[in-house]
Amino acid sequence: MADAFTIHWFRRDLRLDDNTALFHALSSGHPVIPLFIFDREILDELPQQDARVDFIHRRLSEIQTQLTALGSSLLVYYGKPEEVWPQILADYPVVAVHTNHDYEPYAKTRDEHIGEFLAGQGVSFMTWRDQVIFEKEEILTGAGGPYTVFTPFSKKWKAMLTEERLASFDTESLFGNFFPTEPLAIPSLAEMGFAPSQIAFPPSIADPEVIKVYDQRRNFPAIPGTTRLGLHLRFGTISIRKLTRQARLLNETYLNELIWREFYMQILWNFPHVVSGPFRPAYAAIPWRNVEEEFNAWCEGKTGYPMVDAGMRELNETGYMHNRVRMVVASFLTKHLLINWQWGEAYFAEKLLDFELSSNNGGWQWAAGCGTDAAPYFRVFNPESQLKKFDGKGAYVRKWVPEWETPAYPNPIVEHKFARERCLAAYQSVLKK
Repeated sequence: MADAFTIHWFRRDLRLDDNTALFHALSSGHPVIPLFIFDREILDELPQQDARVDFIHRRLSEIQTQLTALGSSLLVYYGKPEEVWPQILADYPVVAVHTNHDYEPYAKTRDEHIGEFLAGQGVSFMTWRDQVIFEKEEILTGAGGPYTVFTPFSKKWKAMLTEERLASFDTESLFGNFFPTEPLAIPSLAEMGFAPSQIAFPPSIADPEVIKVYDQRRNFPAIPGTTRLGLHLRFGTISIRKLTRQARLLNETYLNELIWREFYMQILWNFPHVVSGPFRPAYAAIPWRNVEEEFNAWCEGKTGYPMVDAGMRELNETGYMHNRVRMVVASFLTKHLLINWQWGEAYFAEKLLDFELSSNNGGWQWAAGCGTDAAPYFRVFNPESQLKKFDGKGAYVRKWVPEWETPAYPNPIVEHKFARERCLAAYQSVLKK
């Protein structure tokens, strides 16, 4: 065994290519042990057939195959990080740990604690920017504060973008610096209390033909007009630098979607109160109805509004929902049914393969009108108009709601005009005071 090791701790960066922290670990001068911890602080809250755990497990197996070909291996643990790290240090003479930033509240707290523990053991703990192009407080207003409106944020983002920001890290040239060892066992799904998922995972390929016409096709759920890369961005199986380079060349609308992702990440970082309540505190007083029977009908796709029902059934069966439809179903829950946006946010968090706390939270607050928009509470999507505009022939709806236009399909759970007026009255009762 070597006299000293560097560890690369995989979290949301499950790839060997163009990985910032891995590059710095492999450049450290010590043999590198690649590590992953199945974190029980997260896993213990999940259902047995959570498809995302299966996805991570499959991806780790693929990385293990790559490392085995290089004569090395992943080191994989199942447990709570504060319990795992003392065990690692007892088994290996570690001098440094490299990992990539994670911006979510639990991750921030975890990294603070682990960093303090490692420092107490004389081990360096270094973290790097990898899953975004700009992070935290790198893009600020002229007054020195974080942006709370997307358009000026995106303009500043584009103005600050340089080739250096988009440059890939050449990890492949350093692969000889992995610690040579026989393959080590990865805990099975069953050993961790999980089962394989039947959901099909989209490929991690950024199809240039899709990106080229993204602005023309992205709003029509019946056609493959989006890249389906959200899952891979979430777990870092694709490099944001490579994808941004591609987007910048091919389609500005798609580039803007990547910037929206970073906008919500910096909102989460700078305004962590959004995790537990509205960005705009006045909206905390909205008199939600929160009728459980209506919420269950929404969850099951039985509201009597075809596009809403199609979206919810697609989500329940595939772990995915088309972006345009996400806005429609979120608006319907919060505005038509006057159900607290946090109920919908939590349901999406449980079901979405591409669940990202910052984007999910930002999207739901946008739909509910309590987020970063200037005055959005009066925006109420008409699900019937949305259907005519974006699925005029009904191809998407018929795929997921085969009983549509038959006697078996339920009547609308609420009438649109009535629901809109009720919503505006409820919001105005609080916001006009």
